[in-house]
Amino acid sequence: MKTSDFDYELPEELIAQTPVEPRDHSRLLIYRRKTGAIEHKHFYDIIDELNPGDALVINETRVIPARLLGVKDDTGVPVEVLLLRRKTATDWEALVRPGRRLKPGTTCSFGDGLLRCEILGNVEEIGGRMVRFSCDGVFEEVLDRLGEMPLPPYIHEKLEDGSRYQTVYARLEGSAAAPTAGLHFTPELLDRIRAKGVTVVPVLLHVGLGTFRPVKVEDAEKHVMHSEYCAVSAEAAETLNRIRREGGRIICVGTTSVRTLETMSTPDGIIHPGDGDTSIFIYPGVKIKAVDALITNFHLPQSTLLMLVSAFMGREEALRVYKEAVSEKYRFFSFGDAMFID
Repeated sequence: MKTSDFDYELPEELIAQTPVEPRDHSRLLIYRRKTGAIEHKHFYDIIDELNPGDALVINETRVIPARLLGVKDDTGVPVEVLLLRRKTATDWEALVRPGRRLKPGTTCSFGDGLLRCEILGNVEEIGGRMVRFSCDGVFEEVLDRLGEMPLPPYIHEKLEDGSRYQTVYARLEGSAAAPTAGLHFTPELLDRIRAKGVTVVPVLLHVGLGTFRPVKVEDAEKHVMHSEYCAVSAEAAETLNRIRREGGRIICVGTTSVRTLETMSTPDGIIHPGDGDTSIFIYPGVKIKAVDALITNFHLPQSTLLMLVSAFMGREEALRVYKEAVSEKYRFFSFGDAMFID
């Protein structure tokens, strides 16, 4: 399986720079796996695709203001630290710039010294550093004050309202990026979905480098995913297994929800409660055990996310659908439109 087999042409003007208002007025492409049919609707029409007795699985992670801009203490050179994953009360795995100058032992300051860090060492798995922070006061409060929302590099416009890079159900802090398929939901739409008899089930995956790390090897199966923390509660597992036994579908909102359930399920499709690290990599040929349908955004060429979508649809069908989306001028990536794989 070649990475280049998952490439497609995308005009730059189709990369969404700002979110749609209201959230649920983004467009929705519906793909019927049984027939290959494609339909074009709006996201608020998703309720028509959900049946009483179904489960809608959401990832309730919350994005932290993970991007810190500061200076190298000894030279005053500007530095950037992107927090990826907390390891202890003080230590984080992070990506740093300029990497060649931030060697172990280097110290940096943020907010005129309100927050400081020391580079401890390399984290080869992510091409980053282990960073230790110190501050006067509560770290989380200082981070809220000094940190910025870590928007993807393909978004060039400033986000005026940081809450638009959070889902309306974001609850547990820990992500370096948003689970963007969930950005389309409003509280009102979720209320209507519940009123229809659909059970909304929360799970957790803190989005880190594993979700958005580019594939740099041509043999895609040799790509190594960076581990991310995920969790399924006993109540969620029991609810999802019951719904499936009773004939309902498990419909995941986003690839992170898929990866969580597939990590926590056995080959028979039974979902088990638990928490821990996952580095699961889903691509064509990997059996989907526990998920029946998927709501997702349109993903970058040659990405692990496009490969996961292709595990549901097949690579050729995924590329055909993406070509149709380009032709119909759908908006792509984090603030873009959505697709429902039925």
